[in-house]
Amino acid sequence: MSLTVVHVEAGMHLYGGALQVFYLLRGLANKPVRCILVCPEGSAIAEAARDVVDKVYEMPMKGDLDIGFIRRLKWVLKEEQADLVHLHSRRGADVLGGLAAKWAGVNSICSRRVDNPESPWVARFKYRLYDQVITISNGIREVLISEGVPADKVLCVHSAVDVERFDQPAEREWFIETLGLPHNSRVLAVIAQLIYRKGHRHLFAALPEVIAQHPDIQVLLFGKGPLADELQQQIVQQGLSDHVRLIGFRDDLHRVMPNLYAVVHPADMEGLGVSLLQAAAAGVPLIGTRAGGIPEIVRDGENGILVAPQNVAQLRDALLKMLANESQARAWGEQGKQIVKEEFSIEAMVEGNFKVYQSLV
Repeated sequence: MSLTVVHVEAGMHLYGGALQVFYLLRGLANKPVRCILVCPEGSAIAEAARDVVDKVYEMPMKGDLDIGFIRRLKWVLKEEQADLVHLHSRRGADVLGGLAAKWAGVNSICSRRVDNPESPWVARFKYRLYDQVITISNGIREVLISEGVPADKVLCVHSAVDVERFDQPAEREWFIETLGLPHNSRVLAVIAQLIYRKGHRHLFAALPEVIAQHPDIQVLLFGKGPLADELQQQIVQQGLSDHVRLIGFRDDLHRVMPNLYAVVHPADMEGLGVSLLQAAAAGVPLIGTRAGGIPEIVRDGENGILVAPQNVAQLRDALLKMLANESQARAWGEQGKQIVKEEFSIEAMVEGNFKVYQSLV
C-alpha cells in the first residue's frame, strides 16, 4: 500500500531542519510513499528535492499571520488526495498547517526541533491539532510532556547526519591557507547561529585563562545571525582578536571539520545540535552543555565533556582538559564517530518517521 504524504518545510536555506527534511525525502524515495513537498518560493530545498519527490509546490509562506496559507495548503491536500501531512517547521507552518489538515480531514504530524518552552495552555491547544508529534531529541519530548502534551502522543526520532560526507581525511594545508591561520595553531570551533541562546558569551569569558596556558589556539565562530556585530565588539573589547574570529556561513563544513581540534557548543538551550552530529561524524571531540538534547550526542567521558549551562568555570576547565591531552581528545573523536554511525544514521531517521506514518494510516 502506497501512502501520499505532503511535507511542509518553511526554511529558505538547505541547512538545519531543512537539510533534515531533504534527507528524509531522499530516504523515503525507497519506501512505498508518494511524497509531495510544500515550501516557500525560491527556497533551496525546492530545487534540491525535485529529483526525489513526486511534486514540489512553491508558494508564499509569510509567517504565523499568513492566514491565506491555510487555504493554499488545504487545496494541495485535496488536490493530491493526501493520506498525511507532515509539518516540519514552526514559523507559519505548524499551527496554520494543523488547521489546514483538520479542515481537509487529513491526519497530521508535527516535527518539533527546538526546546523553547511554551505556556501550558498554548501547548495543550496547539498540539491537539496533530495526531502525532515527533521530536528530534528526548530532551524536547520531556519539555512537551511537562507542558501537558500526552506522553503517548510524543515520539522521539533523532535527527540524522550524513556520516560519509563528514568522515573525510584532514586537509591541513588547505585548511590553514583558506582560513588564514597560523601554521602551528590548534583550532576550536563553535558552529551555531549567532543568537543569544547559543552562549558564545560564556566561551568568551572562559577563554583568557585558556589562551594564557595554550597560546597556540585559534577559535573560529561559524554561522550567521543578528548578534554578529555585537559579538565582534565583544571580541575586540575583551582583547580576544588575536585568537577569535567570526567566519560566517560556509557550505564546505564537511572539509573544514576534520581539521578541527574540538567543537565547543556552550548553548543555554538546544533542541539537539546537528553541528555536533556533523563534528562527531568527522571524528572531532566535543564540549557541550547539559541543555536540551545535547547530552544525547555529547557523552561525558566517551566522546567529549559535558558542563553545566552558563557555568564559565566548568567550561574553562573542560577546555583546559581537552587541550592538555591530545591523545585522549583523538580517542574521544573516534568514539564519537562510532556513536553517530550506530545511533544517528539517515537510515534510522527515515525508518523512524516511516513507522509513524504507518501507525496513522
